[in-house]
Amino acid sequence: MNGMVIQLVGSAVAVAAMVAFAAWARIARPVVDLDDAAVARLLADDYPDHTISSIWIAADGRGAVARSGETALVLALLGDSWVARDMPWARALASPVRKGRVRFRLADAGAPNLSLAVSGVKPWPPTDLRQDLAA
Repeated sequence: MNGMVIQLVGSAVAVAAMVAFAAWARIARPVVDLDDAAVARLLADDYPDHTISSIWIAADGRGAVARSGETALVLALLGDSWVARDMPWARALASPVRKGRVRFRLADAGAPNLSLAVSGVKPWPPTDLRQDLAA
């Protein structure tokens, strides 16, 4: 009988430890809002051969669109990490704005459609993109 109590307590402790670990694993790490340098660094990891000429950062700092020639590089927060996708610049400019978010429809069927926050201060399509990234 004593062995069964020890086994029961040991099992209860193991289950509690697994539940605590699962709860801890779901806690997303804090993510800092984007700035021009962070966008350039994150996009350089996925697109090292693209030269970025301008950057638009979403109103909430949780995404960005960078222009590289005729290509738009879209960076968005997905979970607690960043995801980068590319699309033609003209199609990015034509992306619709609904309920305060610009929605980018991607050609890749396996990629999520990305949406970024816009505001009166950060409208889409952007009216003035920062061109002085080399400075």
